[in-house]
Amino acid sequence: MQKIIKGLLIGLSVLSIASCTKTDNYPGPNAGFMGNVKDKTDPKGANLLTETNGFQIKLEELSWSATPAPQTIPAKPDGTFEDTQLFSGHYRVTPIGGAFWPVAPIEMDINKGNNNSRDFQVTPYMKIYNFTATLDGTTLVMHFQLDAPITEGLPNILDVQPFVNITPYVGSGATVPDYTNNNKLSINAPWSNDMATKVYEIRVPNMKSGRQFYVRAGVRVDDSYKAFNYSEIVPVQVP
Repeated sequence: MQKIIKGLLIGLSVLSIASCTKTDNYPGPNAGFMGNVKDKTDPKGANLLTETNGFQIKLEELSWSATPAPQTIPAKPDGTFEDTQLFSGHYRVTPIGGAFWPVAPIEMDINKGNNNSRDFQVTPYMKIYNFTATLDGTTLVMHFQLDAPITEGLPNILDVQPFVNITPYVGSGATVPDYTNNNKLSINAPWSNDMATKVYEIRVPNMKSGRQFYVRAGVRVDDSYKAFNYSEIVPVQVP
């Protein structure tokens, strides 16, 4: 009798578990989204000079909620972005986190497949131009000038910094700390005509001989993200 009762209890437990289990019939991620973030001030329509995760594309899926939890796609160093693991749906899309003036969000459908693309135009806070990188012995010498496409309401300029790496991936997240942290120029001032006409110089001493480096300069303003506007990347061979 005890065996019969035990068997019945086990059977009821299995049925109870089975009744609480639901099959997930929702489709998995089946859509991709990609594009470019372009520098609105560039006459050739080039992408924004940036670094890995130098900005993000914020996605808010409105298909299920008016106040969805956001997800982000990080920037690639060439100013592009891509995510191939998204759910199809209707999204609010906003470029955020970069060294550019705020951008209004757009709404769009991201459908099944990987052919969903969108380009965004942004206005950078700052521009670095006339950038050169030369050697004085084993001292790296950078020269450049600064420009502010929009001056009204521009946050204070914090600093300019050199960035040096042994690969072409170079920026605030990929640099040799001793070359960068010890040689930045603090500014902490509002934009002025003097800044517009000044030729900035940054010297990075004691570069290691016999190595090729990839170098660039960056400038940032005192906004909530404190991301960098960058120069182009230049290779430098130290003899």
